[in-house]
Amino acid sequence: MSAHPEPLAAWHRIAESRDPAGLDALLADDVVFRSPAVHKPQEGKALTTAYLAAAIVVLGPTLRYVEEWWSESSAVLEFEAELDVKTVHGVDMLRWGPDGRLTSFTVMVRPIRGLEAVIAAMAAELTR
Repeated sequence: MSAHPEPLAAWHRIAESRDPAGLDALLADDVVFRSPAVHKPQEGKALTTAYLAAAIVVLGPTLRYVEEWWSESSAVLEFEAELDVKTVHGVDMLRWGPDGRLTSFTVMVRPIRGLEAVIAAMAAELTR
């Protein structure tokens, strides 16, 4: 596979531009966001948009995708970012429906000190 599926390409455009404006068209109304910091899945476009927009602010300036795997309806993106002089390593797992809109966005982050830094920065950004 050489060309990204359109939902994956759309996510890359959003992440690279650090502009969350494209999220409205990309996310399904019933999308589910799974955070490494919150046990309960966050359901719906509004909550998912809030989390992803905050992540773009918190991790976006240094976010780099280092590897990716995709199929017809899903992708796994391995990333690294710098936060408070800590290197954060993680994966984004995306799933989309036949209409090309994301139905699920799951994030996993390591190591624990990096996750703690992400939690603190995300909490601050989400309460702004």
